Amino acid sequence: MSNERTKLTPPQIARMWGVSVDKIHVWVRSGELAAINAATHREGRPRYLVSVNDRQAFERRRAVGRPPSSDRRKRRRRTGTVEEFF
Repeated sequence: MSNERTKLTPPQIARMWGVSVDKIHVWVRSGELAAINAATHREGRPRYLVSVNDRQAFERRRAVGRPPSSDRRKRRRRTGTVEEFF
């Protein structure tokens, strides 16, 4: 049997990402981060568990990439001065 964890708790994920546990709970309650409620009673305090695969999928969706480069030239701002050439 493998010792590799397949489920993580919100405090474990919060430490990994450097965010608060409350932030993890917000993402779980909004449905953005998939989790199961492993509490003994459904009416009681929830005990969320997040699968490693769901955590990785969340990270991929939230990954920040480089913005696409623009081939357009930047417009020069007008300074308000008028140059006259004779």
